[in-house]
Amino acid sequence: MILIYPVITMRDKTHAGSRKNLLGDNPSAELVASLSNDEQVTKDTPPTFLVHTQTDTTVPVENSLLFVTALRKAGVAFEFHLYERGPHGFGLGVKDPILATWPDRCADWLRLHGFVVPR
Repeated sequence: MILIYPVITMRDKTHAGSRKNLLGDNPSAELVASLSNDEQVTKDTPPTFLVHTQTDTTVPVENSLLFVTALRKAGVAFEFHLYERGPHGFGLGVKDPILATWPDRCADWLRLHGFVVPR
């Protein structure tokens, strides 16, 4: 799995628009729990690569932190790159030399796990 500034939880630290679009105005506690992905992690969750920034004002970084914590508890392999600065939606980061490093880190991770063949 490759997750870039993901919406993970449907609880307090979520992206409000995603929560409303996915769950409606008054979701049940069961629906909130079932769509909070950090609460669904098991040992069978696939290895995961995550990227986020501390200054993302759209999707709080806590989303990635919650998921990384759940992956670690379940013993799932992950790599997490948390950049100090950067907006939400930076894509491949071509406008920022620091954010632009994540695709190479991701390629390294894909090779590490055998998902792509080394050059």
